[in-house]
Amino acid sequence: MLPRLLLLICAPLCEPADLLLIASPSHPTEGSPVTLTCKMPFLQSSDAQFQFCFFRDTRALGPGWSSSPKLQIAAMWKEDTGSYWCEAQTMASKVLRSRRSQINVHRVPVADVSLETQPPGGQVMEGDRLVLICSVAMGTGDITFLWYKGAVGLNLQSKTQRSLTAEYEIPSVRESDAEQYYCVAENGYGPSPSGLVSITVRIPVSRPILMLRAPRAQAAVEDVLELHCEALRGSPPVLYWFYHEDITLGSRSAPSGGGASFNLSLTAEHSGNYSCEANNGLGAQRSEAVTLNFTGRCSARDPLRSLPSPLPQEFTYLNSPTPGQLQPIYENEPREQSVAVHGRQQHSSEQKAQKPWGHIWRTRFP
Repeated sequence: MLPRLLLLICAPLCEPADLLLIASPSHPTEGSPVTLTCKMPFLQSSDAQFQFCFFRDTRALGPGWSSSPKLQIAAMWKEDTGSYWCEAQTMASKVLRSRRSQINVHRVPVADVSLETQPPGGQVMEGDRLVLICSVAMGTGDITFLWYKGAVGLNLQSKTQRSLTAEYEIPSVRESDAEQYYCVAENGYGPSPSGLVSITVRIPVSRPILMLRAPRAQAAVEDVLELHCEALRGSPPVLYWFYHEDITLGSRSAPSGGGASFNLSLTAEHSGNYSCEANNGLGAQRSEAVTLNFTGRCSARDPLRSLPSPLPQEFTYLNSPTPGQLQPIYENEPREQSVAVHGRQQHSSEQKAQKPWGHIWRTRFP
């Protein structure tokens, strides 16, 4: 028995090639596990006890010396490429060394880049949080992610991390963030872009302004009163509701935004406060009230009806911060060129040369 044991110990010292390092798999890809085995073909039994150690280049791997002839590496990366070898040590401190084996770790190029949004669908409320999630279906190693705004590609941010997904966040979305976005991913084999994703910013309606239009300075029974309601901000479509003393008169829709009008044939019961409401599904806003007082039926001798005029007179009332305070503004110019003077009639040689348009009454905001 003793001669056989001496032979087993002596053989590897004389022929170190009998100590082999085996890697499985021998050509790993990034992120995959690898098992290193230090094998002694000449050892037929466990008669002798050995300690094993594994190396890459000049650095010891794992726990150092161990009684196990195998070392499990959970994941290999590109930077783990190198020259690997192992050593075995006998109880008599004799060290056996294997030949070096080159292990090359292969990187998988990124593929199938996509951009998703949170919340899903690309629609987000103004002021809310928007997250752009860039993902790759495959790819290994450190991946660089880049986000771009607009088809021309304004770079927003870049991140490099060992992950198949990365996020870009807009904490509070503004109206100017409504645009097309895309992302790019690359890990050393060239950039790979995603498709375009459109972001729609939904804007709640602002408080609407109500304007009343009548054909004369003092509205009368049987006149047609036009109620025009408009919210200056808000994503379309917008639905407008019109009220008289909180009683619903009707509704009108503005599919493309802007304002909407409602016509009302006046009766004796229509004096009082008018208001309107705007709603685009993101919250309703109510206008301030406008107070309208008018007389009874106009006779044929009414000078306002009998006076010839190239254009009908029009009187407009706007809601003011204090309901019922209607202050006239007199204008004698076309509206697109008008110059308003509060509390008096404006006369000038330029105005006299123009064709009169009739008086327009509006409330004046303080």
